[in-house]
Amino acid sequence: MSDLTCGFIGLGLIGGSIARALKEHFPNTKIIAYDINPETLRQADRDGVVDVTAPCVDETFSECDYLFLCAPVQKNDDNLAAVKRVIGPRCLLTDVGSVKSTIHKAVREAGLEHCFVGGHPMAGSERTGYVNSRTALLENAYYILTPTPSVPEKRLEEYRSLVSRLGAIPLVLEWERHDYVTAAVSHLPHVIAASLVNLVRDSDSRDGIMKLIAAGGFKDITRIASSSAAMWQQICLTNTENIASLLQDYIDALCAVRSRLEQSDAEALYALFDSARVYRDSFINASSGPIKRSFSFYVDIADKSGALAHIVSLLADQGISIKNIGITHNRESEDGVLRLELYREKDLDTSIAILRTAGYTLHVRS
Repeated sequence: MSDLTCGFIGLGLIGGSIARALKEHFPNTKIIAYDINPETLRQADRDGVVDVTAPCVDETFSECDYLFLCAPVQKNDDNLAAVKRVIGPRCLLTDVGSVKSTIHKAVREAGLEHCFVGGHPMAGSERTGYVNSRTALLENAYYILTPTPSVPEKRLEEYRSLVSRLGAIPLVLEWERHDYVTAAVSHLPHVIAASLVNLVRDSDSRDGIMKLIAAGGFKDITRIASSSAAMWQQICLTNTENIASLLQDYIDALCAVRSRLEQSDAEALYALFDSARVYRDSFINASSGPIKRSFSFYVDIADKSGALAHIVSLLADQGISIKNIGITHNRESEDGVLRLELYREKDLDTSIAILRTAGYTLHVRS
């Protein structure tokens, strides 16, 4: 692939991570970027991620081979008018939004369907902004492409090849199917997690005993509730029909569970948990997916001075960076007293081998 010029309008977590991946895999790529936060552009320039910073969406972007719309959904739609004035004839326009209906409609109204392929890297983090961007965010993550009918097949293939070489897994879908699928496996789970956290908050006693013991499994299954409130507000307002439909299905399912509980229907309750276990265990154990997999494991350690430092040192000596460390007090729902979360999937097996060789007892969840 020849040298590329890629433009970014918005340089947050996803835009920054794609730009970093381009620089790593294609070092001669020229990156042009605009962001409403000048400090973001200055930091990206200092990091060597961005080569040219633009004061707005102007002629600076006219030389781009790829132009990524990475601002919030409503801003991306607004930016299309400016993009139409400056986009070059060979440029492929794309976005990174998790809802595709609004951007496809806006692209059609702007007369840009001939050069647009929607993009959704199904990777993310509870931490937002360019400062948290990293190349590894895209590794083994599904990257859904939603082309318009008028985009040449050759351009789509070129983009699919680019995504693959960035370490992601390209998957081509119609935008309508994309929005329904992501509503089920990404958008609805965020609604459920937020609602469950608020239920515990509202049900807790004054001494906060629920909050105290929620540091175990409950904290893990509601991890995504820590995501950006503004982003999820916009997702709910743009993929409303799909989320509402699936939410009603979920409400009906919960009502059925309540009925089984009230009837003490042992057989039905067993079937509920067993069928969920079988289906869940069939999932691919990889980082791909809309809710990013946590690369974590648990370690039994003695409660004595230097125990934690020894583990950290063993991993640091092998160049392994730890993303998060937590002490698990709720041993009823979790194995292991120490929880370690890593940045990269490839460091997981190495870390486990290092600590087991050193005599530690580990607990790894799928």
